[in-house]
Amino acid sequence: MAFTKIAKEGDVEPGTARVFDVGDRSIAVCNVGGEVYAVDNVCTHDEGPLGEGEMEGYEVECPRHGARFDVRSGEVTAAPAYVGIDTFPVRVAGGDIEVDL
Repeated sequence: MAFTKIAKEGDVEPGTARVFDVGDRSIAVCNVGGEVYAVDNVCTHDEGPLGEGEMEGYEVECPRHGARFDVRSGEVTAAPAYVGIDTFPVRVAGGDIEVDL
């Protein structure tokens, strides 16, 4: 694995998602009660920006049409999307959030 530092631990508040560009990818980093997850920032339904959506528990909602995804697995939890999103290994080391693409 090749982890890349993308943010500081305090950059993503609990209950929120924040978008970071890593190379040519846009990644939404989601903080659920202090646990950090990284997912593709593109909804599979209409390419909406997931990082701009609302977080509810382990789900992120696309702001365009309301599709919902589990940030732990990338699985769809509510239509209109039917294809899951990519998730990425993430770790917090020395206060830094690191993602393996």
